[in-house]
Amino acid sequence: MKNIGLIGCGHIAETYFRSQKYFNNINFIACSDINEEIAKKTAKQYKIKYLSEDQIFNEDSIDVILNLTTPKAHFEISKKALEANKHVYCEKPMSIKFNEANELLNLANHKNLYIGNAPDTFLGGGGQLSREIIDDKIIGEVLTGSFIFAFPGVQDFHPNAESWFQEGGGPAIDMGPYFFTTLVNLLGPAKNVRARGKKFSHQRTYKAGPKKDNKFDVTIPTTYMLDLEFQNGAIIQGFISFDVLNHQHNHIELYGTKGSMVVPDPNMFGGPVLISRELGSEWEEISVDKKPLGKINIVNPSGRSNEAPKQANYRGIGLAEMIDSIENNRLHICNGQLALHVLEIIESTMISSSLKKEVKITTKCEKPPTFKDDRIKILLKN
Repeated sequence: MKNIGLIGCGHIAETYFRSQKYFNNINFIACSDINEEIAKKTAKQYKIKYLSEDQIFNEDSIDVILNLTTPKAHFEISKKALEANKHVYCEKPMSIKFNEANELLNLANHKNLYIGNAPDTFLGGGGQLSREIIDDKIIGEVLTGSFIFAFPGVQDFHPNAESWFQEGGGPAIDMGPYFFTTLVNLLGPAKNVRARGKKFSHQRTYKAGPKKDNKFDVTIPTTYMLDLEFQNGAIIQGFISFDVLNHQHNHIELYGTKGSMVVPDPNMFGGPVLISRELGSEWEEISVDKKPLGKINIVNPSGRSNEAPKQANYRGIGLAEMIDSIENNRLHICNGQLALHVLEIIESTMISSSLKKEVKITTKCEKPPTFKDDRIKILLKN
């Protein structure tokens, strides 16, 4: 077990604190936030220490920094943690800029420290069952497919929505990590991307919170359409948008030489997975409810298209697996090289849409190893 110091006490922090209920090697001992009042309130709620930013980096009893700050701050906080000789696990994305993320990975390697990164949802029952189906060639070789994330944007409910619509935000940075990481897990590393981006409005209006009815500026594209080619030859079409009120598409569909597969929501851990192996056949539904990271454990009626209100959410398994890897001297699954590759896909999508041409992916990463149930059970509390 490693002692963890959490930086960033916003909404996602509650999810990570809840991970202590599920995993036996996660131990939060301190928290910090740029908002001292929120940090002290969090510390009191979870019976841990409040520390200032300087204090948390210099606290000898802390082994790992969990970086839950805003995407713009990910680089700065992770770098400070590594310089303080702490291992780091960060929420997605690794940074908002590829060059910064590459610097972090090099620094971690130089100091022989671990740097891990969300998302870890692909380690769930849905992602791992999908991987088993592909590895077992049940649908043959994957040739092509599609994915979609589309909803109207966070201004409907979030009190400070600006960051989603300005530099460092946008649908590719916000939701791209889930889809791109899942696809790399299933198909291996990407080769190139061709994309088109569009900003459909210059301003948006708050629909909730203290700023309700006030407007804020939109400075970046809010919809991306793209074609992503993988090293194995598969070409996947993608659509990521903050401009869609509703839709009826599956999250991810993959089409192989022997059949087709519907991959469940990469933003969550559950299922089911659907496969069809004959023209016009009924879809076979395969449940993941009996998998250790597939069981329903939350109710979250988000209202987004194709998002089931009952979900499996085990965020924190990536952190738990990294801690176990540190203690057993092996490479963790949600590692920095994977996160860097995914970030390059994201950045290349935005560059491609701006330059209106294909962009080559320069990084390489290993296809993540499968995460077997027997290993998961070692990390679970009884």
